Amino acid sequence: MLTELRRSNRLVLVSLLLGGILIFSLFLASTFGAVNISFPEIIQMALNKTAIFNFPTNWRAADETIIFQIRLPRVIGSALIGAALATAGVLFQGLLRNPMADPYIIGTSAGAALGATLAMILPLNLAFLGFGLVPLAAFIGALVTVIIVYNLARVGGKTPIISMLLAGFVVSALLAAVVAFIMSISDKLGLDIRSVYSFLLGHISVTGWEQIWVVAPLVIGGIIGARFFALHLNAFSLGEEGAAYLGIDVERDKILILALGSLLTAAAVSISGLIGFVGLVMPHAVRLSIGPDHRLLLPASALAGATFVVIADLFARTLLAPVEIPVGIITALIGAPFFLYLLRRSRKEYAL
Repeated sequence: MLTELRRSNRLVLVSLLLGGILIFSLFLASTFGAVNISFPEIIQMALNKTAIFNFPTNWRAADETIIFQIRLPRVIGSALIGAALATAGVLFQGLLRNPMADPYIIGTSAGAALGATLAMILPLNLAFLGFGLVPLAAFIGALVTVIIVYNLARVGGKTPIISMLLAGFVVSALLAAVVAFIMSISDKLGLDIRSVYSFLLGHISVTGWEQIWVVAPLVIGGIIGARFFALHLNAFSLGEEGAAYLGIDVERDKILILALGSLLTAAAVSISGLIGFVGLVMPHAVRLSIGPDHRLLLPASALAGATFVVIADLFARTLLAPVEIPVGIITALIGAPFFLYLLRRSRKEYAL
């Protein structure tokens, strides 16, 4: 009883700390852009929106439009992307019992890339709930690829982890070759190669609140759903036989965790392209800070991942302004050295 109380208190403290850092980063990222707006003014604008406060409007009306219609949707979109990828990373690392697993390990990135590339070829100009054809095709491509990988790996009613990893590797390689072939004949197809590179390198493409209203329920619902599998993921660390001995329906949980992680990844990819290292580095960093208990690891990783992508997007927008650097480049430049540091620091005592 005392141990459970301590764990609950630790969860609350960690969540409050990381949540406070995330909120600060959201306001900080909203401050900087083509037009800089002071931090106090943004706070006052936000408080005025609650209808409880009534600060005098000493700012331009255009500044309020910039914050609430342009900048804030993108910043919140960045947080959703980071939270989704980090949570998916925890799910896949726990399910596959592989600390090198990330949200793209079973082909979601390759499927999303192929879907987006094919959408760029099609002479269609469709829009649905604020999404164009490219993000919709990326979302569908990611999910369809996971379904294909899962069915290829399934043998005799079971899905061995090794088979899933191998199937994911082969399917990813095949789809990546198709994307490369399409890019190589882009002139004949009339394909804007810069758009493809933008997607592959990661570029947050949130243009308004309509996209947030669609993606947010998927991400938040996925994170809440993942929390229900925390104890099951703890059991998976004992191996499939150990988890089954504890009463876990191993095959059912594989399907549900795989589906949940893939949905989170697809939702993130639909508005960001392929942003790497978030789902790999954030779970590692958080795990080494607070331990491997997924009851703490899942919510803490979501908050840490959200903060990481918000800050990375801030750097992407401001370092070489008015030129915008792809967010995936920033996350790689920060994430890769940090991941090497984590491996170096914890090479002996690290345990998943």
